[in-house]
Amino acid sequence: MATVFDNWFGVLLSFLVLINGANCWQNGHATYYGEYENPTSLGGACGYDNTMHAGFGINTAALSGALFRGGEACGACYQLRCNARTDPQWCLKRATVVVTATNFCPPNNQGGWCDQPRQHFDMSSSAFFRIARRGNEGIIPVVYRRVPCKRKGGVRFTLKGHSTFNMIMITNVAGSGSVKAAWIKGTRTRSWIQMHRNWGANWQSSVNLTKQKLSFKLTLSDGKTLVLFDVVPSSWNFGQTFASRRQ
Repeated sequence: MATVFDNWFGVLLSFLVLINGANCWQNGHATYYGEYENPTSLGGACGYDNTMHAGFGINTAALSGALFRGGEACGACYQLRCNARTDPQWCLKRATVVVTATNFCPPNNQGGWCDQPRQHFDMSSSAFFRIARRGNEGIIPVVYRRVPCKRKGGVRFTLKGHSTFNMIMITNVAGSGSVKAAWIKGTRTRSWIQMHRNWGANWQSSVNLTKQKLSFKLTLSDGKTLVLFDVVPSSWNFGQTFASRRQ
């Protein structure tokens, strides 16, 4: 007969397997696009205006639908290694690179690499050639895992839209990197106002918050919640970007 200790041990073991499994290496493939990247062209389906301005640099990737999940992966970080066991000719052994998800690799529904359910990364060339030799055939097998994002400075909020349609682009998020839910609060609002994902990393609300200090509450994809007070001063204008004092 199972004891209380046995039951608790089983629960603990399952929990540890779940936590460790989240960071296990998984199999996928990678390609690259462009020889010379302009940061203003790498934001893609996540809506980042400039990946340098967003805090991501040029080590970025477009993800297949199985990974992109309608924009939920925007801002997430992945560590990749070329699978030298499968492709010893073109892989750089033991080399790894960390990329930020900034774009969507659309399927062609004809067996393409970004079709469901394939796990695929269409990487910037600068990232791709960190793990693969120059002159390769353009497609490599990889192993990858989700890793925490390391960012400099606070979370950045870019204000878009107009008085009755606020759209906030959220970037430079450390840790899990991707935002699952977001709220906004002005100095004259009584409670938090939930925003909805418009597309990619852009979140919207339909409340006039002009001439108010703005605070934000974010729930990240790992379940962590950030509450960032008075990030934006009351003198803000659309088109400006403000950063929190902390992550």
